[in-house]
Amino acid sequence: MKNFTFLALLCCCLTAAGQPATRLRCDYLVHPLGIDNPHPRLSWQYTSMPANAHIQVYRSGQLLWDTTTTNNTITYNGPALQPFTEYQWKVNGTTAAFETGMMDRHNWQGDWISDHHPISYKPAPLFRKTFNNTKTIASARAYIAAGGLYELHINGHKIGNHLLDPMYTRFDRRTLYVTYDVTRDLQAGPNTIGVILGNGWYNHQSTAVWFFDKAPWRNRPTFCLDLRITFTDGSSTVISTGKDWKTSTGEIVFNSIYTGEHHDLRLQQPGWDLPAFNDSAWHNVILRSAPSGNIVAQAMAPITADTVIQPISMHRFSDTNYVFDLGRNIAGVSRITLNGPAGTVVKLKHAEQLYPNGHADISNIDVHYRPTDDTDPFQTDIYILDGKGPHTFSPAFNYKGFQYVEVTSSRPIALTKESLQGVFMHSNVAPTGSFESSDTLLNKILAATNNSYLSNLYGYPTDCPQREKNGWTGDAHIASETGLYNFDGITVYEKWLNDHLDEQQPNGVLPSIIPTGGWGYEWGNGPDWTSTIAIIPWNLYLFYGDTTALARCYPAMKRYVDQLTARSPDGLCPWGLGDWVPVKSVTPVLFTSTAYYFTDVTILAKTAKLLGYGEDYRHYSQLAAFIKDAFNRKFLDPQSGIYDKGFQTEQSVALHWNLVPDSLRSKVAAALAARVKADGLKLDVGLLGTKTILNALSDNGYVDLAYQLATSDKEPSWGWWIKNGATTLYENWPINAKSDLSRNHIMFGEIGAWAYRTLAGIKPDETAPGFSHILFSPKFPNGLNSVSCTYQSLYGPVTIDWKRKGKDILLTVGLPVNTTARVTLNKEIELRQAGKHTIVIKAGNAELLR
Repeated sequence: MKNFTFLALLCCCLTAAGQPATRLRCDYLVHPLGIDNPHPRLSWQYTSMPANAHIQVYRSGQLLWDTTTTNNTITYNGPALQPFTEYQWKVNGTTAAFETGMMDRHNWQGDWISDHHPISYKPAPLFRKTFNNTKTIASARAYIAAGGLYELHINGHKIGNHLLDPMYTRFDRRTLYVTYDVTRDLQAGPNTIGVILGNGWYNHQSTAVWFFDKAPWRNRPTFCLDLRITFTDGSSTVISTGKDWKTSTGEIVFNSIYTGEHHDLRLQQPGWDLPAFNDSAWHNVILRSAPSGNIVAQAMAPITADTVIQPISMHRFSDTNYVFDLGRNIAGVSRITLNGPAGTVVKLKHAEQLYPNGHADISNIDVHYRPTDDTDPFQTDIYILDGKGPHTFSPAFNYKGFQYVEVTSSRPIALTKESLQGVFMHSNVAPTGSFESSDTLLNKILAATNNSYLSNLYGYPTDCPQREKNGWTGDAHIASETGLYNFDGITVYEKWLNDHLDEQQPNGVLPSIIPTGGWGYEWGNGPDWTSTIAIIPWNLYLFYGDTTALARCYPAMKRYVDQLTARSPDGLCPWGLGDWVPVKSVTPVLFTSTAYYFTDVTILAKTAKLLGYGEDYRHYSQLAAFIKDAFNRKFLDPQSGIYDKGFQTEQSVALHWNLVPDSLRSKVAAALAARVKADGLKLDVGLLGTKTILNALSDNGYVDLAYQLATSDKEPSWGWWIKNGATTLYENWPINAKSDLSRNHIMFGEIGAWAYRTLAGIKPDETAPGFSHILFSPKFPNGLNSVSCTYQSLYGPVTIDWKRKGKDILLTVGLPVNTTARVTLNKEIELRQAGKHTIVIKAGNAELLR
């Protein structure tokens, strides 16, 4: 039936302009400390509709900026922000705050310090300084930057709940610092600052195929700290790192972000971070140069502990050998309480699977590890007891991917199921989505997808939390919409895009893993993988309505696309990795890379128009048309609607990325559907095909087929994994593949976005991004009886609920304040008022009830 527009003209009762706002955020963070952005982005929500928003920014009670807007966001454009300053801001009377940090690297007063050991030295260094305070403190902030990882201690306890700070960057081009409010941690009289440094990716002592041990930045960990104290009498002081600090080592005798952490409790220095400790045997520090000249605030969601997981079972092989099962696969660490004689060596091997005899099996994840000896076992923590227990151990500078922990000890120890816990860790991105349906298997698949997404978010998106921990670009752009529907991930993605800018070569080439110590510029990159530089900024624009990432990345996008063009004079791009780990059919790299080349050029053209670069818009629009024509001349048979050999990846990639001529879409879609049926209603795609197969079918009249593929429990499928016990997504379709079998991979995670986009039908509108105008176009496949979905947009919750009632479907959608929507069913219904709207669908005809 031909679509037509039915306008639901609903009265919208506007309240006064003073309607209070909620959920006030600055640069997508709540009350951030230590931001460096001179023009922070302010955002908020409403519970009812105001005439406009009245924004005011104050400093110490003085009004600095006063403006209005009809939007839910605005960029600060008042007087220049000053460093180390708290600013209050109001929206219609509701107050929030943000606080600036250094703002400029020249405002640092501390020296970069380290100890005197070489990069090969294994024990983690400790640092301390004691100072005396004789005044009443009004506020205190600690600013700390590091090459490596750190824990900050004051007066005997760790500061904050962050883990693995600072986030991984290209250390010689960007160094991050973190700000802490330590007002309540200081005291009258003597105070001691303590810092433990870990290697992280800065001093990679473990050896693997990516050569991080040969990274150009590699050095012994180092840090710089300024503690700025303001007193109630108005005076202030700064306690900084310098040659008056002392250093030693303690119980952490080895740490590797990649393999594990080793502690020897006999070397512990109790009270090392307290004023009364005698540090006369400690050594002087040495001064170091900063890892880079670009020291900037870490303005993003930190890594924190999410969930503490109790094992579902413990198997005791002997009094020196136990295996714990958490019942689910996680990324994070184990926490164990041990007691035993001094010198007892306890090893904890972390695995995703077991051998038939019940012991931990890491053969699926240690294949790229290249140890030089047996002192650094993979995914293994080692604890040497001091006989003074019990002690509770957990790594400070490592994380792993695992479900099982095998404990072995050199002497008998007594363990119970309660002795060990798993700690699920990830970047602390707030949930934004929830999806429930009548299909239990689908719900489990989507839960596993979210578990894998979070397991692979550690300040940058990774491929897996065990074998590699690499920022594979292809995995990340494929899963980016799944991530953005489910989690508020913009701060992590913006940071990672900065990593892209740091890694891009002058000729536009990007590596396949980001960050990198040099590996990936000559293998695995190409448009099918490194399209991240275009796709992710564009997705951030669609989901948040924010052009910041597009504008920041625009020059890099141009260099990247121009490099592709230089390699593709005929419009066909031969450079790339291809449809990784397909079921059986192999799509040519020329096909998929040209499709992504076209996609990147299309995004670049749209971005040029958006940012006002008219000549670029015309040039890249013409280039996109040239690529599309070359692609179709090369691969499309217009008579049959078949691309190349007609594989599922080929047909669906052409449809999803809009390479198919409009007049042939139905024919190409029919050929895709026929191929799926000929393949026995089974998937035959790799990584790139999983992005497109469900979407291409659903968007072109074959949602029943897409739903059958998505919810199949026959091999190969997502459901097959779940049926065989998976709680996360796998790297390969065969559950016992000989290689490439991480059991916690996000690269097949597009199914999560498909559920929101298709079954719930919630989509951003490119012409009114950020969900200021919402597109609802739910589809109702046979066999699915209900869906309930919420997406927490920048404006507030977007909701949809539908369920079958006999032969009818009852549909209710919800709009947040200050938004409009279009519901596309057999006709288009425009919604102009916030709140709930109910539609009944009878015999395929939609009718708005209220």
